[in-house]
Amino acid sequence: MKNSFSGPVRSAVVLTLAALVAGVSGTAMAQTRASQERVIVEFKPGKLKAARAAIQAAGGRVVLDLSEDNAVAAVLPAGKRLALRRNAAVASIDDDPIRTVMGSRKATVRRAGASAAVMSTEVVPFGIPMVQADQVAYGSTRKVCVIDSGYDLSHEDLQKTGVTGQNFTTEGDWSTDENQHGTHVTGTIAALGGNGVGVVGVVPGGNLNLYVAKVFDSTGSAASSTIMKGVRACKRAGANVVNMSLGGGRPTNFEAKTYQRFYDSGMLIIAAAGNAGTSALSYPASYPSVVSVAAIDVNKAKADFSQFNAEVEIAGPGVATLSTVPTGSNREATLSVGGASFAAAPMDGSPVGSASAALYNFGTGEVDDAGVAGKVCLIARGNISFADKVLRCQANGGVAAVIYNNTAGQLFGTMNGVVTTIPSMGVSDVDGAALLGQVGAVASAAVAVSAYNYAEFNGTSMATPHVAGVAALVWSNFPACGPARIREALNATAQDLGAAGRDVEFGFGLVQAKAAADWLATNGCAAP
Repeated sequence: MKNSFSGPVRSAVVLTLAALVAGVSGTAMAQTRASQERVIVEFKPGKLKAARAAIQAAGGRVVLDLSEDNAVAAVLPAGKRLALRRNAAVASIDDDPIRTVMGSRKATVRRAGASAAVMSTEVVPFGIPMVQADQVAYGSTRKVCVIDSGYDLSHEDLQKTGVTGQNFTTEGDWSTDENQHGTHVTGTIAALGGNGVGVVGVVPGGNLNLYVAKVFDSTGSAASSTIMKGVRACKRAGANVVNMSLGGGRPTNFEAKTYQRFYDSGMLIIAAAGNAGTSALSYPASYPSVVSVAAIDVNKAKADFSQFNAEVEIAGPGVATLSTVPTGSNREATLSVGGASFAAAPMDGSPVGSASAALYNFGTGEVDDAGVAGKVCLIARGNISFADKVLRCQANGGVAAVIYNNTAGQLFGTMNGVVTTIPSMGVSDVDGAALLGQVGAVASAAVAVSAYNYAEFNGTSMATPHVAGVAALVWSNFPACGPARIREALNATAQDLGAAGRDVEFGFGLVQAKAAADWLATNGCAAP
């Protein structure tokens, strides 16, 4: 990882010190930051130097070079945009909005022994046959660019060769992933098949060329200009398909023009429709040059979070999608007591560990109890935080903590960053009542929180790589086709869902690899 005093961290330290020296209050600092805006300044051909000088004269500073597209990203004092726009070197000034990842980890609930297959055998996620990826063989070389949070090159189920990239953040490298999102997305596209472990991707042979543009750090957000810098790198790398499991509101003219140029130059850009569950438009997905992807579940129903609007073009599986995450970054819990297994979810922040000991009723975990020593604490939710309950169990000599819900349903809890040394997990109110009946039994409680290299995620982010992978798979068999023809084939052969024809929830329907390949075999690459 790079020096912790580089990039934005260092800037924050310098700003804070400067403010202290000047006697500026925290409120004044906030007002200073609020009085600035990040913009994209498009300059006229050959006028980069003059545009930079104009930005400086306006009290601003350039923060990112986009000169290949005749632009720079800059921070300007509020109120300076209009005056700068009048400069003869400046063609336009646009906002530089924030874009975020469009997927999140689904809290997993397992019964004892239920997750062993994830690590010891190879699993085919439900989305792979659903999009007919298992019915089409990969043909000639295609390159897919994944613009996301990186790629865990050390992962057991991801290819090591044919992968290059570039890091546009201050964390790690393109081959690391501090957020999990990028590794999960790429696994859906290209997780290795036939190696006996993990999962299978849409293109599982290990021979897909991949380019990784790391634009997101652990926060999962980045400016539009940084993302477009990544797309430009994809273009230089020769990418045919670009996966963008990301988005946000506020379209910009510069963004629309830039993505159109990339599309016209031969790249098929595929992006997430958004996770707000509303009819709001998300960008870049909603630009005409970009394919907008909605999410469906295992039953081919629209995911409740998937945005719906006239720009939605096609759909892919995006609910409880099992794929790769950085090695050891996921947690799963198992619990068995008296020979019976119980559904359990690891506390967010629980350490990896296991224990086998008698189950002990520790009430709500608020009062010290010498009887806890050497036992598994069974604790009721309520009154104090989960972390405080686990810490008191730990301080009293407990070897693990199981917290049961005091309302209906499974308990998903978090340590909120508090460091503990014993494994902890949550169970439902119903299982909690059953476990209270096991307290004092001779049979012991077997508790384990384990590290896993795979996780289930929800999001249009997860649907998008299914479509991008299918596009690459189909295109690999018809390399003479252009991106518009591949797009036409995918739309013409999608499995119609919902209202007949194209609709706002599913677009043309569920992407189908075999049907699209057959359509191109019949109709060819040339448009009629």
